[in-house]
Amino acid sequence: MNIHILEMPLDFGASRHGSDMGPSAIRLAGIKERLESLGHKTARYFSPMHINPQEYEEPGNPKAKYLRPIVQANTQLAAEVERAVDEGGFPLVLGGDHSIALGTVAGLSAAYQKKGLRMGVLYVDAHGDFNTDQTSPSGNIHGECMSANCGYGLPELTNLYFDGRKIDPKNVCYVGLRSLDSQEKELMKEAGVTAYTMSDIDRMGFCDVVRKIIVFFKRRVDVVHVSFDMDCLDPMYAPGTGYQLPAGMTNREALLLMEEMHDSKMVRSAEIVEVNPVLDVRNQTAALAVELAARLLGEKIY
Repeated sequence: MNIHILEMPLDFGASRHGSDMGPSAIRLAGIKERLESLGHKTARYFSPMHINPQEYEEPGNPKAKYLRPIVQANTQLAAEVERAVDEGGFPLVLGGDHSIALGTVAGLSAAYQKKGLRMGVLYVDAHGDFNTDQTSPSGNIHGECMSANCGYGLPELTNLYFDGRKIDPKNVCYVGLRSLDSQEKELMKEAGVTAYTMSDIDRMGFCDVVRKIIVFFKRRVDVVHVSFDMDCLDPMYAPGTGYQLPAGMTNREALLLMEEMHDSKMVRSAEIVEVNPVLDVRNQTAALAVELAARLLGEKIY
C-alpha cells in the first residue's frame, strides 16, 4: 500500500502547547521505517502546513480561538488528503491537536463523494469534540472539530474546503469517551452519533464493543477513517498528551482495536493526534503511536 504521511504540527486548537512537536516525535520513533518493514511504500512524507507560528497570530473570537489560521492550515491539509485518495493512497495524518480532523475529514469527503463511496469515522477519543462556538466553555477549536464536520457550528468551519457538512453524523462512531460537556452531550444525541463510553466498555467488555463497532460500519458505509486521539488512553500508558484523564483505555485494548479495524478491511485513512513531547516520558507516547499505526496497517504478533 502507498502511504502518504502528512505531518500537521498544529497546536492552535488547544490551550496547552507542545502538540506541534508531536509529528517530529512520531517521526523520531520510527514510523516510516516501521510501516515500510510491513511491505508498505511511503509515497510522500511531508508537511502541507504553511502558516505563521502561533506567537505571530491573534486569538480573535474567544469562542473559536485562532479561527483564521486553523481554517487556513486545514484547507491546505484537505487538498493534500484529497490528492492522496485520488492517487489510490492511504493518508496517514500526524498531529498536532485534534483540530486537524477538520482538514482530514474534509479532504476525504471531497474525494469519496467523487467516487460515490459512503464514509464512516471511528473517533477514538476521551472527548466528543462536539461543542460549537455557542456551547464551548473554552473556545478551543479542537473541541469543535467533529461537530463542524457534521454540519454544526460556525460557517467558516462547517464550510471548510467546500460548502456543506462533511460526514453524516449517523455514520460516526465514538469509542473511549469519558469527558463530555453537558450541552455537547445533548448535541451529540440530537445529531445521532453512536457512542461507546468507558463505562460501556466496562459494562459490555472491550471485545463485544469492538465487534459492535465493526458491525456498525459494515452495515452503514463503504470506507472508514480512524481518528485516534492519544488522550483516549490512560495516562499510565500515554503520559505525553495535553489532557490526561484517569480511567482510560489500556495500551492492549487500543492495540487490539487497531488490529480488528485492519481486519475489517474497511479502513482507508487515519490520523493520530495530541502527542505532546513536552509532557511525555522517554518518548513513550510517540512510540505507542507508532505501534498503533503499525497494527492498523497490518502488523501481527504471530
